[in-house]
Parts: sequence; C-alpha cells; structure tokens
Amino acid sequence: MITMRRRLLLAAGGLTVLAACSQVKEARVQPAEIESASTCDLDGMLLADYPGPKAQIFYAGDARPHWFCDTVEMFHTLLRPEQARPVRAVFVQDMALADWESPRGHWFDATTGVYVFGSKRRGPMGPAIASFRDAAGARAFMDGYGGKMLRYAEVTTGMVDICGGASNDGRM
Repeated sequence: MITMRRRLLLAAGGLTVLAACSQVKEARVQPAEIESASTCDLDGMLLADYPGPKAQIFYAGDARPHWFCDTVEMFHTLLRPEQARPVRAVFVQDMALADWESPRGHWFDATTGVYVFGSKRRGPMGPAIASFRDAAGARAFMDGYGGKMLRYAEVTTGMVDICGGASNDGRM
C-alpha cells in the first residue's frame, strides 16, 4: 500500500524527470536558415535583401527563431535592461565564410564568437558589427576593413544604438 506522502514524492520525482528532459530538449536548439520570406523582428525588413551578418534568437518556450537583419540589432535587443525573456540560444553567421552581400549559412553560437566593431563595412542599418567564429577570421577581416576585435561579453549598449538606423538604408 502506497501512502499519500509516497505518492506525492513519486509524482514530484516524475515532474523533476520531465522538467530535466524538457531542459535537455531545449538546450539542443539548432539554427534555422534564412528563407526568402524571413523578416527582421524589429523592423520587418526582408533579411535576404540586405548585406552583412544576420542573427537569430531562440527564446524559452518558443520553437521559432526571432530574426535580426544585423548583429547590432541583436545586441541592442539582448542588452536592453527590459529584456527579461529567457534566451535558449543565439546564433550569428561566421563572416569569414559567409558572403557579405548575400549571407547564408555558417551559423554558430553567438556567445562563443568574436566581433569586429568600427570597421568600414556597412550593414542594412549602417555601421555593422561583423561576427566571426574565431579570432583568425576576425583578424583577416580587420586587415582589409579595420575595426577593433571584441568578445561577445565586451559589446556594450553604447556600441549598439539603433536610433536613426533606418535613415542609413537607401533601399527603404
């Protein structure tokens, strides 16, 4: 005969196992690929129409990616003090491998990458922060376009101001 206390303990244990399984499942997020209809969550721009590195954020409880037409907008979103949604994964493109004018593929975990801030390359909203899987790719990019190499955690809110970004887009 199972006592009420034992039933509660078994039920709690089962919920713990289910919760652990769902956490493992959520931890295995894979990046999506840009489609012709993929749009930026902030401004609705079609990602495929613009140059420079793109980004995608997966929030907890949401299976779809939230797209950004550049890494500046991604950092702006993540660094806002009101950003309270739990993030499962963030992916950016390795611009040592992706074509700047029409980037596709080459996604990696944004938190492990290096970034070039202040280069001559432009994205859809003006100045871009180029993303790279490793420092060697970033250095090669800096040899041609200048800029300063930063780790993910070194990017600050002052570097990702998007005010007036649309005024830099001649195609809008």
